[in-house]
Amino acid sequence: MTEPGCGPQAEEATRVLGFDCTDVSAVASLRFPWDLANWTMPLLEVLVIGGAVFALVHAIRRYRNGDPVNLALWCASLVYLFVIEPPLYFPEWFGLDELYGFIFAHNQFTAGFMADRLPLYIVAFYPMISQLAYELVRSLGIFRRRGALAGAVAVALACQVFYEIFDHVGPQLKWWTWNDDNHLVNHPAMASVPLTSMLLFASVSMAALTYLVVRLTARPAADGRPRRGRDLLLRVVLAGVLTPLAMVIANVPSSLFGGENPDVTAQAWILGIELALVWLAGGWVVVSHLRSADHGLDEPLSAFARFYPVIYLGAMAVFWAAALPQYLGAEDGVTRDGTPTGSGIYALACFFGAGLLLVALHRTQRTRRTDPAGV
Repeated sequence: MTEPGCGPQAEEATRVLGFDCTDVSAVASLRFPWDLANWTMPLLEVLVIGGAVFALVHAIRRYRNGDPVNLALWCASLVYLFVIEPPLYFPEWFGLDELYGFIFAHNQFTAGFMADRLPLYIVAFYPMISQLAYELVRSLGIFRRRGALAGAVAVALACQVFYEIFDHVGPQLKWWTWNDDNHLVNHPAMASVPLTSMLLFASVSMAALTYLVVRLTARPAADGRPRRGRDLLLRVVLAGVLTPLAMVIANVPSSLFGGENPDVTAQAWILGIELALVWLAGGWVVVSHLRSADHGLDEPLSAFARFYPVIYLGAMAVFWAAALPQYLGAEDGVTRDGTPTGSGIYALACFFGAGLLLVALHRTQRTRRTDPAGV
């Protein structure tokens, strides 16, 4: 019997990854780390899940100290995850198969859900990456000095540079595979990575989510106290549910050239311009803020912001080093193992951008006091 969502295209994709989607648990699965496809996969799980837990501890500390935004963002990231991911994994369940088609398949990790279509580390990735970008931008003082909109624009850039380092190496290391035959969603692409993923998931979604959470939860309640309880919960759910609308809006210009006979060239130009705007607008916000006389020297640096982005970037450098020999020997974007490569040039630009953000963070923090809570 075929498992839900395991049609011919899904079967072909999972065979490339090394397993058969007809032979998986429909609800949840567990396996030993040493049984995974390669050594990078359990390390990736430790990096991402550990980062999400670190971020949660930090968020709870800030919540107890009167700032609910970090915890609200952590939780809203999961709401957004469970709103957006099931329709992408199983479009036929939601009547969206003709609109989206089969998009991609994840490999089998140590823990997975929904017929191994949703690894546990992906669940953790959403709150991890949202906290990484938000805390970096918050620690620079941008939210306090420039407001929610400018902060969200800077978050779009931060997410882009940290996320795309991961996005462009994943398919080569068999963390997941895109369905290259899906011309509805997966084209145009930069190397093996769809431009819609690079723009909408790596930047627009996290920027919109962060903006909504900050606007909905940062201001105190009517009694002057930080938002808590049911009031905070409702605002968290609202932010997570509304975030996909921003993605739909950002995709409108490109979708005008879609349909049964899409103009891929026009779509590539539009998505490319939007992606360039993320870099330009985000870079302008960060640079103009740092060059201003009042750039938030009273903003304490948390342990999460001080250590985790550096750890994440270092781990990604190790993964790219492991992928580099096969990447350099690839022909027509395919390695000897038959896996597609990402764009090394774009990943290098993202490494450079992420490094500059971390340099800016640590240089400006030399004159700031250390957070007494240590988070």
